[in-house]
Amino acid sequence: MPDIWRSAKYHAFTALLFTIADIKTIFLPIIAFACATAPLHSYIRLLAGMSWIWLHQLMCNVSNQARSRAEDALNKPWRPLPAGRITQKQAIRLRWAVVAICLCYSTIHGMDLALVTLGLLTTTFLYDEVGLSGHYIGKSVCNIGGYISLELGTTKLMGDTRAVDRVSATAICISGLVIFTTIHAQDFADVVGDIALGRQTFPIVAPRLSCTVTLLSMPAWSLFLAWFWGIGPWSSCVFVTLGVIIAGRYYRLRTPTADKFSYVLYNVWLTLAHIMPIHARMGIFIL
Repeated sequence: MPDIWRSAKYHAFTALLFTIADIKTIFLPIIAFACATAPLHSYIRLLAGMSWIWLHQLMCNVSNQARSRAEDALNKPWRPLPAGRITQKQAIRLRWAVVAICLCYSTIHGMDLALVTLGLLTTTFLYDEVGLSGHYIGKSVCNIGGYISLELGTTKLMGDTRAVDRVSATAICISGLVIFTTIHAQDFADVVGDIALGRQTFPIVAPRLSCTVTLLSMPAWSLFLAWFWGIGPWSSCVFVTLGVIIAGRYYRLRTPTADKFSYVLYNVWLTLAHIMPIHARMGIFIL
């Protein structure tokens, strides 16, 4: 029994390591988005949504990391493959096992969710196997597909109805555009590893332009989102100020350490952007 328990803890921790870097970038922002947009119906629905998104995040993470051991050895050596916790062959087997689990879990909740899983699987296949992750445009398009799939599936699970109404549909579309124009923020801190692998990310292809786009897009989105969702003046001031500060950091502070912290702040900004639709439901940002 102690050996079984030790083995279970080992494999559970390995699964956590696959996903932990994206807890702040995918899991938390999308949970916040679904709770605000659906809105959340019950704690049981919350647990169902959290389980669904973590399993699907694991599916994407294992697929990506099974083929990026060299990059992770440079950028994230604690991940399961460079750390020696799992072999590439085992990771590829795990990837397809998780695909089967995700399809089964979604099918239990309805064919509409199974279709969302298939959509995410297609996006992941294009990103990893086809190689769209190697070019900044393909990577951005896949990021849109991934985020929209995860947001759609989680929103369907958390609400009191599986239908997607106007507020939810609008929020998902806006989120996709925000991701497309700002998600390159995640690539600044990984430039060294991406260059070593020959990837063509936006900060590598156009270092100055990518900083300029970030400098302009984040304040512009901050102003638009505050106006569109009609949040109060003080809430708008805080959100826009945060967007300006983060954009300024990306433009002025050009070190790996600074980029990593800027990305943490970016995810705070993204999470706040994702919860704004709740104001359309409940009017909570009145200040």
